Amino acid sequence: MKIELKYGCNPNQKNAYVESDAVMPVNVLNGRPGYINMMDALNGYQLVSELKAATGMSSAASFKHVSPAGAAVAVPLSDVERKMYFIPQDKVLTPLATAYLRARGADRMASFGDFVSLSDECDECTASIIAKEVSDGVIAPSYSSEALEILKNKKGGSYLVLQIDPSYKPKTEERHTIFGLDLVQDHNSWVPDENSFKDVRSKLTSIPEKARLDLIVALIALKYTQSNSVCYAQDGQTIGVGSGQQSRIACTRLAGNKADLWHLRHSDKVLNLNFLKGKTRNEKDNIIEQYLADDPEIDVVANWKDYFSEKPEPFTKEEKKAYLSSLKGASLASDGFFPFRDNIDRAAKSAVSFVAEPGGSTRDEDIISAADEHGMVLVFTNFRLFHH
Repeated sequence: MKIELKYGCNPNQKNAYVESDAVMPVNVLNGRPGYINMMDALNGYQLVSELKAATGMSSAASFKHVSPAGAAVAVPLSDVERKMYFIPQDKVLTPLATAYLRARGADRMASFGDFVSLSDECDECTASIIAKEVSDGVIAPSYSSEALEILKNKKGGSYLVLQIDPSYKPKTEERHTIFGLDLVQDHNSWVPDENSFKDVRSKLTSIPEKARLDLIVALIALKYTQSNSVCYAQDGQTIGVGSGQQSRIACTRLAGNKADLWHLRHSDKVLNLNFLKGKTRNEKDNIIEQYLADDPEIDVVANWKDYFSEKPEPFTKEEKKAYLSSLKGASLASDGFFPFRDNIDRAAKSAVSFVAEPGGSTRDEDIISAADEHGMVLVFTNFRLFHH
């Protein structure tokens, strides 16, 4: 069976389709998918279905270019998080809507034009939130009639809506064709469970349930993130994903910078910004990004009349550093071992208290010593999670 696609990775690659030698588990309910849409959808759905199985909680992911911009489970939003995600305090949220708000809120700049993956039936509340975002499509096991009607009307009726059979079990053998040759491997079936956090190597050994949940979110997100990759997580969601870098420290820095922005968005200086009326959420996200950047393309403080109803106080490097240094409790996971302690030193600047990595480096003892110096709990999972 086949699903014809608009085109391949690029418009000049005209002959593109999804093929299955058995019953097709995906049904197109609206719109016309492209090649990258399907890659995002199929990777994203695997991520959220594994998160749901591992945690028992509704799960969502926001995918861009075959890596998650954000992934989350349905931990209730605090009042501060509602404000930073632009959600009215009195709005009633379903668990699935909460999971998507967290996934989308992890890195709102990267999520612009995302593909949404949902673990459960898409309800009206979740669909109404997706409808307000710039997004290319959604995949879920089912949709309520109200949700489907909302989504079909998005993007002038062209919004892509995919339904996947949750009982579908793929072959364990995976194939990837490059230059006419098939690369074949077994599917990576590892998922974290209660045994994944037993090999603690640091002096501190206690991993509270909240941190355990965050590490599970981070590790499963890494399974579907282009390698090399690391993931920071907190409050049941990713807060910084670094993907596709050739060196591990580049991943740790990239993801750490994203985690820092997520943390800083909790600050009163950001929460109390008085935007001009009429600014959209996407415009506000961009303005906040410039406000927090150390080297912004636009100085929104100097040009405040274009963005705010009153001039905001600058958020200096020293103030941001002090704010971040007062935080703790974040988790960090890595798809491969840390080759040098610089990764742990960088993670310490972004409130990391718990670290999970495969172990196996010739410098493992240096990594353990660094974790002890920073008062972190370090656990070796003994499983590598490369994804290409």
